[in-house]
Amino acid sequence: MIVIPAELIDAHEDDEPEWLAALPALVDDYTARWELTRTGAVLNGAASLIVPVVRTDGTAAMLKLQPTNDENFHEALALRTWQPDDVVGVLEDDPDTTTILLERLHPRMLSDLPDHVEATKILAELLGRLSAVPAPAELRRLSDLAAELVEDAPGLIPDLADPAEQKLIQRFADQVRELIPEAGDRLLHWDLHYDNVMAADRQPWIVIDPKPLAGDPAFELFPALNNRWADLRGTGDLHQAIRDRFDLMLDVTGIPRDRALAWTAGRILQNVLWDLEDEESEIDPVQREIAAALRLG
Repeated sequence: MIVIPAELIDAHEDDEPEWLAALPALVDDYTARWELTRTGAVLNGAASLIVPVVRTDGTAAMLKLQPTNDENFHEALALRTWQPDDVVGVLEDDPDTTTILLERLHPRMLSDLPDHVEATKILAELLGRLSAVPAPAELRRLSDLAAELVEDAPGLIPDLADPAEQKLIQRFADQVRELIPEAGDRLLHWDLHYDNVMAADRQPWIVIDPKPLAGDPAFELFPALNNRWADLRGTGDLHQAIRDRFDLMLDVTGIPRDRALAWTAGRILQNVLWDLEDEESEIDPVQREIAAALRLG
């Protein structure tokens, strides 16, 4: 019996009820198709079901099932394009459903590393290697995504209750509009934060769960800033800690500061517009603190 985790039900019951209902049969289908034996209770990510399995040759693996969308459609392609030492290995995949059989890693994430500065340096080193790789032609492009943000912004920004916040986000939209013609062509992860890096035997740290995108590496910095937030607050000087983390990422990756600031403003724009679509009426406090610390806008 497959017991679907409550978190996964909450995430998909409105948008993907048919996928949820089909999950037990899908697990049976793929374990038979790829000759797998289940070896433990199912797990879940924010949007996926993870089933511990073993292949016929004894290799431990993880079967990942997820509803197909624009963000994950080329996940297997991206993982196979990057250098194998940096990312989780793909053992099997079904492009039609984005179901993937992945190598099994250790249940320890970079967010578990006590020293958040050391964790950020490791994350930045991985980011630098991943974003040095050219993106396959099939991938979504940051230029298109940015154009959609700029197009959507005028209809959503007035929903912010504070006129000062409206002006700030409009400035971010204007900045993103200027970036579109040179939005880049590197293979981006899009969601590279501390929980998407796991421990392994073959390498100390391995990247998982990309949402592949072709674009500018400067677009990749934001997830490192708004994760491990308690560590930043714990320094006693939140804004300086944000700047220190940002500067460390730039020092390690070599990403130009002006583009890093501009695309970080673009990430905040994206998040604010998503929140406005969900009927929020103010900028999330974390986003606001990052913008203030980096003096964006």
